[in-house]
Amino acid sequence: METRPFGNTGLQTSVLGFGAAPIGVLETPQEQVTQLLNELLDLGVNTIDTAAGYRGSEEAIGKAIAHRRDEFVLISKCGQAFEGLAGDAWSAQVIEQTIDRALTRLQTDRIDVMLLHTCDLETLQRGEALEALVQARQAGKVRFSGYSGDNDAIRYAIAHDQVSAIETSINVCDQVNIHDALPLAADEGVGVIAKRPIANAAWKQLGDQPGFYSEYAKTYTERLAEMNVSLNDLGIPGSAETAWPELALRFTLTHQPVHTAIIGTTNVDHLRHNIQSVAKGPLSDDVMEALYTAFRSAQAEEGWPGLT
Repeated sequence: METRPFGNTGLQTSVLGFGAAPIGVLETPQEQVTQLLNELLDLGVNTIDTAAGYRGSEEAIGKAIAHRRDEFVLISKCGQAFEGLAGDAWSAQVIEQTIDRALTRLQTDRIDVMLLHTCDLETLQRGEALEALVQARQAGKVRFSGYSGDNDAIRYAIAHDQVSAIETSINVCDQVNIHDALPLAADEGVGVIAKRPIANAAWKQLGDQPGFYSEYAKTYTERLAEMNVSLNDLGIPGSAETAWPELALRFTLTHQPVHTAIIGTTNVDHLRHNIQSVAKGPLSDDVMEALYTAFRSAQAEEGWPGLT
């Protein structure tokens, strides 16, 4: 598995990362989570992304691979107010409690990267939330602090001297941050995590999406339809079920300022297919330009912002 230097942090992240949202929100059985996470570590995927909001995921990760803690880069997100936490969203009080609770649930003494979970620009500019991450870093609970989000807020975060990492949407249906945020991040030496790198499987029928993803994926599905680009147009062989995920993942990782692209799955076979896709490397210039053009043409009519 290829790794890339994670900005100026000194961390090395596998280009394919694991997103823990599905194992939480889909209530995946612990036995299945344990098999999946141990297999991904065995296969060289060393980057795991979770969040306070992915209910049950922190506990599941801790139970599955706490004994292998030195083998992976642990990324999490905080700031929102959840049951069991005292204080307002984005307050220092909530952030401190969330981090302490995450350490317990994940059965670890440190979180490598802690991100504010998509607060708005005004909240970032007030500074209390970022300062709370700085305090956690100084206490040794967090190694690097950052922000997860898009649009104006992500550009502000990249330029902030306390932000070492960002997580932002970069995929075939959400290309705004490719041209706006990625060059800034590269200039600043900020680690870049691409979220939703396969665009929430936008080529699927919404009725085929599991659980709440049938609603969550709706905007991506609509965008891909508006882009009006097919595998045949791109000269890509194979069925949509296998060719689109590979194409989408390779599209995201063709952008070198992306250090890791996180995909959530509960299926070991899908994990293995993603690893095989990554090994094929960047897409051709012709395919990349065709996907850029399809997005630009649709965006010109629809005025698409980055999707938070």
